[in-house]
Amino acid sequence: MVVASRRTDLLAGHTAFLKQALEQGSVLVAGPAGGAPRRVSLLPEDVHSLVLLTKNAEPILSDGSLRRLLERYDQVVVQLTVTGLGGTALEPGVPPMQRVLEQLGALVQWLGEPRRLTVRFDPIVHWAEGGAIRSNAPCAAAVLEACAAAGVRQVRVSFATLYRKMWRRGVQWFDPPLEEKLALAKEIVRQASHLGINVANCAQPFLALAGAHSSGCIDGALLQELHPLRLQAPTRRDRGQRPHCLCTQSVDIGSYAQKCPGGCLYCYANPA
Repeated sequence: MVVASRRTDLLAGHTAFLKQALEQGSVLVAGPAGGAPRRVSLLPEDVHSLVLLTKNAEPILSDGSLRRLLERYDQVVVQLTVTGLGGTALEPGVPPMQRVLEQLGALVQWLGEPRRLTVRFDPIVHWAEGGAIRSNAPCAAAVLEACAAAGVRQVRVSFATLYRKMWRRGVQWFDPPLEEKLALAKEIVRQASHLGINVANCAQPFLALAGAHSSGCIDGALLQELHPLRLQAPTRRDRGQRPHCLCTQSVDIGSYAQKCPGGCLYCYANPA
């Protein structure tokens, strides 16, 4: 399974690179912590599933040549992140929320199966501004309603992890107590359940207490089930990820050296 990418938004920010790699049928990928690069085959017959992670799937909908390249693969899966912060100081390079939500219906239609599209409402962030604590949590309702209207049935959530380097970015971050996080998550799960949407958590098992079950974002068993030919997929946990990550083995073809267009101030991959 090939992932593009946890390390940067290849689809929205490096579309030409992605298209060239797909056209060539392989790509040279550097290790996330250095080391010798490895060549990864992108030949359709060598790829079980191609998983695209992005905050803006517009290139799929507007670029016919990219779409034709992607359609050579047996299975393409999209994870679309919508936090409600697009176009703000926290996500300056991400389109506004409504513009991204308008992509959902067309994406579901193109993917051919609603479960091949997961919407990520993560991270949920809190910060101090103007003497008050602000958060994107209230945006969850609009995201869930748009998902329900488009037929999306899985939403993934998590709360921001406050890495040390985040404090150098001029934002007064706030980390709510566990009780508050669980209360917010329970309300999101309640709203989602009313709309027929399943909520999972990303590497935060404590959210299972709020009804957001734990599962891998890259889920080999699910990708095998959804595969048109039911081809067997890797189901072992990817030990190169965070301790609580349940993702199964895959190959990421992105690089931290490829600057992400989002510029998100909470992002662990942002080097600044």
